[in-house]
Amino acid sequence: MASNADFRFTSIVKGLPSGYPFTGPDTQERQSGIMFQARMGANESGFGPSPKAIEAMNEASHLAWQYSDPDNYNLRSALAEFYGVGHESVLVGEGIDGLFSSLCHLFVEPGVEVVTSLGSYPTFNYHVKSRGGNIHLVPYKDDHEDRDALLAKAQETNASLLYFSNPNNPMGTWWSADKMQSMINQLPKGTVLILDEAYIETAQDDVSPVIDVTNPQVLRFRTFSKLYGMAGARIGYVIGHPELISTFDKVRNHYGVNLVGQRGAVAALHDQTYLEKVKQKVIKGRDRIHAIAKANGLQSIPSATNFVTIDCGRDSDFAKLVLSKMLKRGVFLRMPGVEPQAKCIRVSVGLDYEMDIFEKEFEAVLKELS
Repeated sequence: MASNADFRFTSIVKGLPSGYPFTGPDTQERQSGIMFQARMGANESGFGPSPKAIEAMNEASHLAWQYSDPDNYNLRSALAEFYGVGHESVLVGEGIDGLFSSLCHLFVEPGVEVVTSLGSYPTFNYHVKSRGGNIHLVPYKDDHEDRDALLAKAQETNASLLYFSNPNNPMGTWWSADKMQSMINQLPKGTVLILDEAYIETAQDDVSPVIDVTNPQVLRFRTFSKLYGMAGARIGYVIGHPELISTFDKVRNHYGVNLVGQRGAVAALHDQTYLEKVKQKVIKGRDRIHAIAKANGLQSIPSATNFVTIDCGRDSDFAKLVLSKMLKRGVFLRMPGVEPQAKCIRVSVGLDYEMDIFEKEFEAVLKELS
């Protein structure tokens, strides 16, 4: 619709593209008219939340007329106890993405340097750009984020923030706790490591370095969206030095975390037995995706997440074609966005019937394209 209005947008906003970092499956269904039979692209957990979390949220639903606790006190306290840190070292937000928005409000303005990996989680970049920051992109190395090159770039640019996901999205790869601690020890003075651990619950025990809230250069971001199966509740949290955590109060959306989600997250955190059962299902599902790739003559990348990245064996144009044909067959998948990782597709672990559909349709698409 044409408009002659004189909108006084900021110069930063005027220079930004329209749209989301990701096009969601619901949007794709509306645009294509195809209803997905298997929703295996957003790294959600179709196994769902703990029954105790569902019960807690059902019980809390009649309180939806109330504003939520802006301090998220009960959930923060439960997380602090779970991790053995002080209450003042934990902050809850509306998913990791909401926390990234507040983080960039704190640290980023025009002229601020930020370092991340080329092809890593784009929503972090989205928030950096919305504040006018300068992003320096470091290519992956052997399907891993390149720790040494990232540290060197942070040193070279005097970066305020260095973003790193472990385990990694979109490749599923990981670095050991020892390697991560070495990276932390080498951080340039003044650089804060933004350690995105959204998939830490699906990883092996030796992936996460010890949480040290006395270190003012590390912020650990985690979520209830993945293995906990609560993506729609939008509950994320960050653990760090108390002074860093308290500064978020200057800019965060204090009523951004809904009451029902808070109650559910507390119950989910207290049901680690259920979480372990889901983890075993994810491991079994990863193994099956690896086997499907192998049966079709393709290589897959070892994963510590709830998805597996499959190398389609040619170039990015071929991978896009595979993805497009899978979408037309009702299977929602995604793929890495830049070369050389863009020759791959990414497949989230699904329920058994979704895995059956994926196996059948993937084989059919590859045969059609052979």
